[in-house]
Amino acid sequence: MARAARPTGSAGDEAGAAVVEFVGVLFLLLTLFLVVLQVGLTLHVRNVLIASAAEGARYAANADRTDAEGAERAREAAASALSGQLAARLRVAAEPDPTGPGVVQVTITAPVPLVVPLVSPFSLTVHGHALEEASP
Repeated sequence: MARAARPTGSAGDEAGAAVVEFVGVLFLLLTLFLVVLQVGLTLHVRNVLIASAAEGARYAANADRTDAEGAERAREAAASALSGQLAARLRVAAEPDPTGPGVVQVTITAPVPLVVPLVSPFSLTVHGHALEEASP
């Protein structure tokens, strides 16, 4: 009995192709996961810093408080929600807002923690503003 000829491109020619496809898809999914994780971490840090700057500005705007006390309040608020290592690297400044009289501005600058060390490091700068109370 004669054997039938195998058509080209049969399953025998693709041995191991599933492993290569799996590695390729796994790499893409892992990259996508790390990007989403980095964006989520960046947004979390940004939201904490914005809330802390606003809290510090409101505190400094009280009639019986100084700008330095507002900056310290902002630092404490950020440190309560972020890691101690990141909180130690915060730069916090409180000063009268140059664009408007009677407005306190608190500025916080912090580096963003990186999930993937291959990404170039960057920092976020946020501002919080509040109207100063008049002294009685």
